[in-house]
This record gives sequence, C-alpha cells and structure tokens, in this order.
Amino acid sequence: MAVIILILIFIIIVSFLYNHFTKYNNYWKEKNVVGPNPTFFFGNIKDAILRRKPIGVVFKNIYDKYPEEKVVGIFVMRSPELLIRDLDVVKNILIKDFDIFVDRGVEFKKTGLGANLFHADGDTWRVLRNRFSPLFTSGKLKNMIYLISERGDMFLKYVSRVIQLNSEQEVHNMVQKFTQAAIAACAFGVDIDTFNQEHETLRRIDRKIFTVNFGRELEMMYPGILKKIGGSLFPRELNTFFFDLVKDVIVQRDGKPTNRNDFMDLILNLRKEKRITGPRRTDDVTERSLDITDEVMAAQAFVFYAAGYETSASTMGFFLYQLALNPEIQDKVVAEINEVLKKHDGEMTLQAVLDLTYMGKVFDETLRMYPIVTELKRKSNNTYSIPGTNVTIEKNQLIKIPVLGIHYDERIYPNPEKFDPERFSPENVASRHSCAFLPFGLGPRNCIGTRFAQVQSRVCLAKLLSQFRVEPSKNTPLKFQYEPRRVVLYPKGGIPINFVQRHDI
Repeated sequence: MAVIILILIFIIIVSFLYNHFTKYNNYWKEKNVVGPNPTFFFGNIKDAILRRKPIGVVFKNIYDKYPEEKVVGIFVMRSPELLIRDLDVVKNILIKDFDIFVDRGVEFKKTGLGANLFHADGDTWRVLRNRFSPLFTSGKLKNMIYLISERGDMFLKYVSRVIQLNSEQEVHNMVQKFTQAAIAACAFGVDIDTFNQEHETLRRIDRKIFTVNFGRELEMMYPGILKKIGGSLFPRELNTFFFDLVKDVIVQRDGKPTNRNDFMDLILNLRKEKRITGPRRTDDVTERSLDITDEVMAAQAFVFYAAGYETSASTMGFFLYQLALNPEIQDKVVAEINEVLKKHDGEMTLQAVLDLTYMGKVFDETLRMYPIVTELKRKSNNTYSIPGTNVTIEKNQLIKIPVLGIHYDERIYPNPEKFDPERFSPENVASRHSCAFLPFGLGPRNCIGTRFAQVQSRVCLAKLLSQFRVEPSKNTPLKFQYEPRRVVLYPKGGIPINFVQRHDI
C-alpha cells in the first residue's frame, strides 16, 4: 500500500511539473504567431541555460531561421516573449511608441541596487535620466578628458613594462586595467593603481556583476518575481561595496561638491536636494519624484562603474584583435592618429578625439560585429498592435530585439563575417535603416554613457597605437566561441595577441 501511495505522489508531482512548465506552450500558436516549438522547462533557450552558448547567440540563431517574419514567438523558459525582426517595428518600439515600452522588463526591489538607472522602472528612470544627462555634455567631457589622458599615459608605461617579459598578452586583461583606472578617476575621484598591483576585490566584484547567476534565470522563468519577493539580481556584497565606496568619497569631500565636475559631484549636488523630480509628459500626469537616499546613490555608482568599465574594455579588446588581423586597416588608423596628434600639438583633446573619423568607423564596425549587449529588452505597459502585422500583444508582454541577429543579417550587412569599416562611411550609413545599428540602443532609453565610452576608448587606443603595433601571435584565434557564462559578449579563453613597440615614432 505504501508503495502505491508513493507512486501516486510521484505521478501527481510529475504531472504538476509538466503542466506547470508547458502551460503556455500554445500561447503563440493561438495568436497565429510563427516560432520554434518550446522544449520542456527550457523553452527555446536550452543552450543558454546549460551554458553552451550566450543567450544573444541563441536569439541570433532563432532570428536567422525566420527570415520572412516580422516577429517571432519564442519561449524564454516558460515565459512567452516576442522576438522582433522587422526594423520598422523596432523603430516603433524604441522611438515612436516609446511611452508604451519605457520599461526594460527586468526589475527587482528598489532597495539595494535596484533603483539604478539601467534597471529602474519607467517613472524612476525618467527622474534619474533627467538629472544625470548633464554629466555627459561636451563641457563635462572636456573637464574629464585630462583624467582619461593621464590614465592612458600610465597604461602606456604598463604595456612597455609587461611586453619586455612577454610580447603576447591577453588583450582584454590589458585594457581592463585602463578602464578600471579611468572610471575610478572620472566617476569617483579615486586613484586606483591597477597597473602595478592586482586588486582582488575588484576582480571579485567584476565576476559578480558580469557572470550569469540564478537570479537572472529565476527572473527569466517568472518575469517580475524578484520584485514580488524582494529579491535582487546582485548579491549583497555588491551593495556593500558600492555603498561603502560612495560613503568614503562623501567623507573625503566633506559632503560637498568639488570643482572636479565628475559623477560624485553630481551625486553630492543631488544629495543636497534630498528629493528630485522629473519632467511631466503631459499636464495631467502626477509629478514624478525620487528620494536621494544612500542606497539610490550607491545604485547609480554601481551602474556607472559597470557600464563604463567592462563594456569599453571588451570593445577595445575586439578592436585591437581586428587590427592585429587586418594590418592594412591598422596602418590607416595609425596614420590618422599621427596626423590628428600633429594637428593638435600632441595633445589628446576632445576635438582631437572627434577628428579621429576613420577610427570612428573602425570602432563602429567593431561594435557591429561584437555588440557587447546582444539583445535589447522591453515590456509593454498596454495592449499594442504590432505595426504591419495582425499581432496584438497584451499588457506586460516582454519583447526581445536581437541586436546580434540584426548586425549579422546579410540583407542589411552583406558578407557580415568580414570586418569592413567602410560600412560606416557617411554614404553607407545614410543608405541603411536608422535602426540597423544598435550597440547602444536607440530612442530615449539609449545608453546614457555612449559619448563617455567613445571618448574613453578612443583616447586609450590613440595613445596605445601611437607607440605600439598589435600583431597576431601563434595563439591568436581566427575563430572563437563566446563565453556562455558572461552577461556581455567576450571570447571563451580570451584573445592573446602580440604588442610590439613601434620604431617609426
């Protein structure tokens, strides 16, 4: 009798789990939306959950299988979501109908790091964006560029030292030292000597920020659950680290803004107000406001550090990798750097950075081939009819825009595996759809730090290439797999290349 009861309990549990994880399997069929059949538990992202491929690559593969569809119905584990293929639809979601898709759809508790600019809900985001945008004006970047340039000079000394021991270096680890030092100086007014000593705390913090974890997958399976249960995407150690960092800087500055005009000065000015408000969309909308607590300040410090450090390091790594493989392109970049530096008396000013137009093309082509954020996420806050289709989505529907798929679409970028900076000549850019290039997103909720990232990266690369060449080593891969455990895109095992001192300077 006991055996029979156990068998019945087992059958009930299995039946419950099966029904639970297949409950929405016919969701898109009932709406006549084409898409791949989901598998039990994993939906359409099995390779990502099992750490075989990054999720952006999984979405690209789905994108490639449905070349004639404007939208594709997918399942992120048990959650039905909509993958957007059509660029006109992308434009509507990101720009024209932005107010319906203001939320990213990844939200967790507002205490801790939850009220950060990237993950914040639409109302919180509007308040923060309004007050943080002034940090990235041309005037502010001019004030910061000397800090970036100084760290660039330190980086050159570091490169000169380490290649005497071994010319082959893993490029991401190399440039990471620069971006850590630059973001610490520009954002927090803190001098961190990343070039002469290892910072295990920073390395541990970086792993916790950029490694896929259970919290992310729980949110995929049950969208909105982290907010409901008071959970977070990030462990408590991250909250403590950034809370302490902000507190230490406040103490150092005696709680008052300085003349550095950096991120922490902006935070300190907001702190004096105690409560900030955002713009109203219409006269009948309630005024949005946000209390500037220590946690809110720590949350902004976190997102500024995370966005400004890792994304730039990865992009510069890919940039140098492609220059090593394409010496003729490297020669053109170096010639332009020499010409621009001569024009500006050897000074790396903001105008000098803007004058590096060919480098800009190479930079954009790098971001096309290796978009660090491989998919954009949005959530509808109302029912919405997808333009050009018969599909109507419901409120709270989650949307995925597969950046990697769009950037490798042969109809948009012929021969997409080829590294070709001329894709970004003014003529070619003008001939493409305005939503064909999405490394920083588009529309009101694009990356707020785009200009800072571009200036930071180009200052470092210009200084580096003015004194060193990069060349393939015996271990430089011609093809590689991406690391599936990382949140952002980077090759598994890294990219070793040779750094060689130039003698024609």
